[in-house]
Amino acid sequence: MLRNVRGVIKANKSAAAGSLICHLNPLIRGWAMYHGHVVSAKVFQSVDHAIFQALWRWARRRHPNKGVRWVKARYFHALGDRHWVFSGEVRGRKGQPQVVHLFTAHTLPITRHTKIASRVNPYDPQWEVYLETRLGRHMAASLQGRKTLLVLWKRQRGRCPHCHELITTTTGWHAHHKVWRSLGGSYTMDNRVLLHPTCHRQVHHTLGSTHRPPPVTRGFGKA
Repeated sequence: MLRNVRGVIKANKSAAAGSLICHLNPLIRGWAMYHGHVVSAKVFQSVDHAIFQALWRWARRRHPNKGVRWVKARYFHALGDRHWVFSGEVRGRKGQPQVVHLFTAHTLPITRHTKIASRVNPYDPQWEVYLETRLGRHMAASLQGRKTLLVLWKRQRGRCPHCHELITTTTGWHAHHKVWRSLGGSYTMDNRVLLHPTCHRQVHHTLGSTHRPPPVTRGFGKA
């Protein structure tokens, strides 16, 4: 990845800083997101330092007759509590100038990968809540999953169909299958709803020996 970054910097010796940032950000962000579930903090910091050094050399070569302070003021700005953020300007969609900053890998939150419990049986109804909660976390961590959650939330008008109260980031939510996966339910949107965590546990409360899913019909309508 560092070889690719250095190659992009070398290929854009005369490019504007904003244009260079637009080339580098997808490369750095994609690599960091791919490795964000492992113990990567120290590696991310070392990668950011190597990229900073390469960009500093790029900036000094562009202005060999300027001093260090001038180069810093031109290309490295303060952003929050960080004072050496490589920055530049690009044209926005409407032609207006827009400031862009270099993405740094160490600012990406580390998301640990949670291993699935070894005893889980997807065909056993007692594991339904566990699997649905795990599915909800995976959905929230991906772009496509967040789009699905937003569609479900809008379809329910932001309310839990079990208690009819609002679903917010404070209350939290679980993705529930109206027909349980352990009983042959599908992953389609028509078979999914968002429930409060407490309502989800109530829906999955002890069902007796029949193991039939409880009816979650209140608040449902045709899509």
